Amino acid sequence: MLRFNRTRFIAILKKEFIQIRRDKPSLMMAIAMPVILLLLFGYAVNTDVEHLPTVIWDQSQSVNSREMIEAFRNTNYLDPAYYVYGYDEVEEKLDSGRARVAIVIPPDFGKRLHGLEQGSLQVLVDGSDPTVARAAMSAVQLVGLDKSLSLQTERLLEQGISGTTGMPVNVETRVWYNPDMKSTVFNIPALIGLILQNVIAMLTAFSMVREKERGTMEQIVVTPIRSLELLLGKLVPFVIIGFVSLSLILTIGIYWFGVPPKGSILLLISLSTIFMFTILAIGLLISTVARTQLQAMQMTFLLILPSILLSGFVFPRETMPKLLQFLGALLPLTYFLEIVRGIFLKGIGIKYLWQDTLALSVFAVILVAIASKKFKKNLD
Repeated sequence: MLRFNRTRFIAILKKEFIQIRRDKPSLMMAIAMPVILLLLFGYAVNTDVEHLPTVIWDQSQSVNSREMIEAFRNTNYLDPAYYVYGYDEVEEKLDSGRARVAIVIPPDFGKRLHGLEQGSLQVLVDGSDPTVARAAMSAVQLVGLDKSLSLQTERLLEQGISGTTGMPVNVETRVWYNPDMKSTVFNIPALIGLILQNVIAMLTAFSMVREKERGTMEQIVVTPIRSLELLLGKLVPFVIIGFVSLSLILTIGIYWFGVPPKGSILLLISLSTIFMFTILAIGLLISTVARTQLQAMQMTFLLILPSILLSGFVFPRETMPKLLQFLGALLPLTYFLEIVRGIFLKGIGIKYLWQDTLALSVFAVILVAIASKKFKKNLD
């Protein structure tokens, strides 16, 4: 039986520390990853829904209507940000996603309350995200109940027990886009973007790095093939794979999970193409930096995790700190989720999606240009 040798143990220990010190990417990953994960999960994983942008159509313009609006504001759940003067404007704010809740107060609201009658108001909730919808509905119903109890107490004090005993304020809530508030309807469209991103980025990065590890890239470089021909020859197969993946995801989502798009499927495919080119560029950038497939996997993981947490895939971006909202705005998936959910859940077109489409297109152009330049530089 071999005895434990302290000298051999120390020699191996030194060798491992030297290797770790030389492998700077892995060393940085080991130090930075715990800090990044703690900050991301600590701030991004927030199920408390607050300050939802709200559109107000106050047709009453009375003291009572203003008190109701202020009561909604004081809950911290709703943030009256838009005041409009027509139902078309209310619909436009909800369709575009700029507002999550709409409060419509009829012209006779104040008059009916002063006449000791029941005043009704309508609250429309964007049900695309069931978590947000449930929180908003609970908030408005509680405000309505609190206001009713307050008015009822005043009436009973003024008129005695013989006064009205009905609820003075009636809050009628309606959920748009996802009336049953099913999580599947919210998650399936988002999974299209997430799966496309993960599959394309990982395959592209791994393919390029595998060429480096096997030494076949150097053999290709010495041939008469130009860098543009090599780049296109490498990327076109992944574009085809991306379209196959998109077709499979759409088919399963529509026919297996029963979540059909309410909008144009052709528009969805067109905008998905822009997204795929953006992710191809990210995968290519990863491959130019990574030296091994393990490093490529680690870098892809660094893309996947923030995308899940900061893009609005699971948690509403409105609940996040401003810094994390800014970081989420740097992710292409953030804009693609707005596009795919808009087409699937709301049935809206380019009229409301042009800003997200423009942002995604800018990402695509910039990232493809950078990736191509860096790829050519590596070949040279």
